[in-house]
Amino acid sequence: MQCRVTVEAPASPQAVRTTAAVVSVRSLSRRFGRLLAVDNVSFDIAASETFALIGQNGAGKSTLMKMLTTMLPPTAGSASVAGYDVARQAQQVRAHIGYVPQLLSADGELTAYENMQLSARLYLIPSRERRSRIAEALAMMGLTEAKDRLVNTYSGGMARRLEIAQSTLHRPAVLFMDEPTVGLDPMGRRVVWTHVQELRDQLGAAIVFSTHYMDEAEDVCDRVALIHSGRLAALGTPDELKAALGPTATLDDVFASSTGLRIDQGGASQ
Repeated sequence: MQCRVTVEAPASPQAVRTTAAVVSVRSLSRRFGRLLAVDNVSFDIAASETFALIGQNGAGKSTLMKMLTTMLPPTAGSASVAGYDVARQAQQVRAHIGYVPQLLSADGELTAYENMQLSARLYLIPSRERRSRIAEALAMMGLTEAKDRLVNTYSGGMARRLEIAQSTLHRPAVLFMDEPTVGLDPMGRRVVWTHVQELRDQLGAAIVFSTHYMDEAEDVCDRVALIHSGRLAALGTPDELKAALGPTATLDDVFASSTGLRIDQGGASQ
């Protein structure tokens, strides 16, 4: 998917992408006392788009994700997900999103299938549909043969894939993931993303995630948003962001040019 790109942070809603938006952010801000953690951020995310938030510690990307998933109310501005306002229609937003936290949350003393059954009940999936929904989600994540194993016997990558399966049982319009491959080896990261991309293609869900792996962002994203000091420092496809700097530029170069920092200065997770 090739999209219009804004290399510098958009100053107004007119600068953001507007085609078939499933996530729409307008002048969104969040203040904690004197700290402005997210400052006047605007962008759109289209259905079926894979979109990454990149930034160093304290940049504001986790605060931004918390607002979009209704865990934190905005101080100013607005945002909608799947057509619902995150502040005024939080319950409807939650019904249309999946969320995978950075820390593993699946119960290791239960089997994968038992974890999936719990999630199906939490998502209020009708009992007559649970078996087929669970089978479908496990198959999409490549876990059918391991469904009866205790989760505490899983590798980190398998546990992460299980959590993604849990979060997509209700077929959400948007899947939010906070550092989904942190701590995984390169092979585990590739396997997770292979299945996530297949899931996106089958469900048509937008994928929104944070990462500090630049190669990961470049390989799997349609667009990336570089967040610095609470503001949107750069927004666009990896290729067009790099091309704006020169033929040999990397995403690390884009990050440094946009923020004045290297991605390893404090890391990229918040």
